[in-house]
Amino acid sequence: MTGRDILYLASRQPRAARKIRFQIVEFGRTAMTQGQRHIVRGMIPSEALVTIYGAPKSGKSFFTFDLTMHVALGWAYRGRRVRQGAVVYCALEGVAGFSARVEAFRQERIAEDHGPVPFYLMTTPLVLVNDVADFIASVQAQLPDGGGPAVVVIDTLNRAYTGSENDDEDMNRFIRAAAQVQAALRCTVLVVHHSGVAGDRPRGHSSLGGAVDALLSVKKSAEGVVTVTTEWMKDGAEGEAVASRLRVVEVGRDDEGDAITSCVVDEIEGAAPSRQAPARRLSDRNRLALAALAECLLNHGREPPPALGLPSGLKAAPVERWREELHARGVIEAEDTNPRATFKRLREALTARSLIAERDGLVWSAGTP
Repeated sequence: MTGRDILYLASRQPRAARKIRFQIVEFGRTAMTQGQRHIVRGMIPSEALVTIYGAPKSGKSFFTFDLTMHVALGWAYRGRRVRQGAVVYCALEGVAGFSARVEAFRQERIAEDHGPVPFYLMTTPLVLVNDVADFIASVQAQLPDGGGPAVVVIDTLNRAYTGSENDDEDMNRFIRAAAQVQAALRCTVLVVHHSGVAGDRPRGHSSLGGAVDALLSVKKSAEGVVTVTTEWMKDGAEGEAVASRLRVVEVGRDDEGDAITSCVVDEIEGAAPSRQAPARRLSDRNRLALAALAECLLNHGREPPPALGLPSGLKAAPVERWREELHARGVIEAEDTNPRATFKRLREALTARSLIAERDGLVWSAGTP
């Protein structure tokens, strides 16, 4: 009996006799889940990977602590619905002052007769990639009734990291470890991280930004206004912002009689209106397609007929010339099984971004990416 015969006989086994590892669901039986999709509506999704990033001293850790305390208490956050749940906060940076931060929140926000709050502080040094299994087991062993948290905070990525933040393999190992925590505890993993030199993206390799379900930026103005903006969110609105100010409070006295201070986060109403979400970055293929169009316009561009009513001096080229240039540059590969469909998708994507325009078989550049 040949190997092909064995494979054929295996494929003919009754379905009940085969162990199915990867379950597929027919289209007609696919139903949308009705469970809550957010921990904090419009900001923190459920069972997700979220990054909150900002420059040093921008207030990102104070904001994250205040936000997750609202989760632990089940309090609405800036008018947004909150799903209450336990919070495990890994304070790996600025550990000495964190207890004062907790005390400041307790004194300023919580009534003296309030019951237990399911907020759990963890200050033991943690290297997530190396310690992920022990960390998961430790959380499961210590939470009441073996339940899982709604949120695990890692503050900051750098203190829980091993290797180079700029190395794709090191960053992907961290992402996989965070995904293990998320899956095992069925929680959202919220990573507090520093911004890059320019301040407009998380520091380190871009794979982190590509892996997250939500990305929030924290910026502090010269006047002390801390603005947190939802820069990106899967299946959610982008561009919403909240504004706060850090207020210094005295929480006690040390052994020498000096004041112990920390900060609480106060909302500034109306100071951070929602802005339009930033435009998505162009894909590499779309950028190459625009470069091919620029070359095509240089070599074959001509003024369009006056009947089109286009601005004087604008150059347009035949659409087919552009398509030929895309093939010549390999933007549409020779092995593409449906090159016309690929060309159509490129045109539609760039037209939707108002970067090109077409009419009567001509194409021209309509904007800048």
